Amino acid sequence: MEVLCEDQLRRLKTHKYSSSGTSLIEPVFQVYWRWLVEYFPKWVAPNTITVVGLIINVFCTFFLLFHCPTATETAPNWVYMVNAVGLFIYQSLDAIDGKQARRTNSSTPLGELFDHGCDSISTVFVAIAVCITLQLGNHVWAMATICLISYVTFYHGHWCAYVTGALQFGKIDVTEVQLMTMLIFVITALFGPTVWKILLPVIHVPAHLLVLLFIVVGSISAMARFMRIILSGGCGENGATIANTSVLSPGFNIGIIMAFAISIAARSKTFLCQHHPVLYLLFVGIISAKVTNRLIVANMTRSELQLLDTSLLGMLLLFLNQYFGFLVNEYILLWVCFIHSVVDLVQYLSCTYQQIANHLNIYIFSLQPRQHASKCK
Repeated sequence: MEVLCEDQLRRLKTHKYSSSGTSLIEPVFQVYWRWLVEYFPKWVAPNTITVVGLIINVFCTFFLLFHCPTATETAPNWVYMVNAVGLFIYQSLDAIDGKQARRTNSSTPLGELFDHGCDSISTVFVAIAVCITLQLGNHVWAMATICLISYVTFYHGHWCAYVTGALQFGKIDVTEVQLMTMLIFVITALFGPTVWKILLPVIHVPAHLLVLLFIVVGSISAMARFMRIILSGGCGENGATIANTSVLSPGFNIGIIMAFAISIAARSKTFLCQHHPVLYLLFVGIISAKVTNRLIVANMTRSELQLLDTSLLGMLLLFLNQYFGFLVNEYILLWVCFIHSVVDLVQYLSCTYQQIANHLNIYIFSLQPRQHASKCK
């Protein structure tokens, strides 16, 4: 399966990473990250560092998924601490992969795409892990709001990059959110998840409500900032996107996913989202990660973002099953659609990475040059 055409590959080769803005805490952590990268041998490929961090992060989250399949259960305290450590490792490795690329003179567009691809997947698992830690399975629509708004906010960041040609960072950004998430894990590990049900003095609301409010307000503020930049015009002709398309066109892709996700959850007679919130929101998250990666590829190749995608097949099947009177057991169908979404994402990413590596005549996980490239099939 060849994902990119020759014109896209040619434009990708000229792509240069660009970003604007610095968060409040990032300059402090830069000192630590510059120190850390010096301990990595120069033969270690940057993509290897990135994927190891993602594997650790996802592996730690699976402990939570195992112990809390409906986000209402209580996991052993060590599970929450493991997630805090796993996220810290992921943050550290994710921050130094670019530095490793520069110190080994191996910076390529593939490295940037690989980094953002891992971030899109990590976002899904971290959002689910936070909801499980706060036991939001008892408040399913609050859990759905946190997860969906996290997926949409991440998408907006790359939507903004597709319009302006550069990633835009705010004063409160990824580093700060990750630190807050680690703090949530550590507090839960020390005092148990019931700590979030304690009524706060003066305002007399449960602690988890304050956390939810912070996440929602922060996400809405970030999306508002992105939309102001998007609507002010892009770097293309007449204020268009980097691919000279409408600045609003990427909104359809994430919009249709959110519409399907909310509609399926609300219309389900078996209360699919209420009874299986973790599985359902993981399913939606994997699809969101797929369309986000397609947006990143469109940005880096300066090409038009296609409206329809095979990742939508699972949601369409669930929707049609409801429309025609629930001909198939929804829970079984959800598992089938979830597996399809995972396979679809893995196939898309693996073939895209391999095709780009072939074009650039490099390996994905090695710094050694190669002379012969085979096509991804």
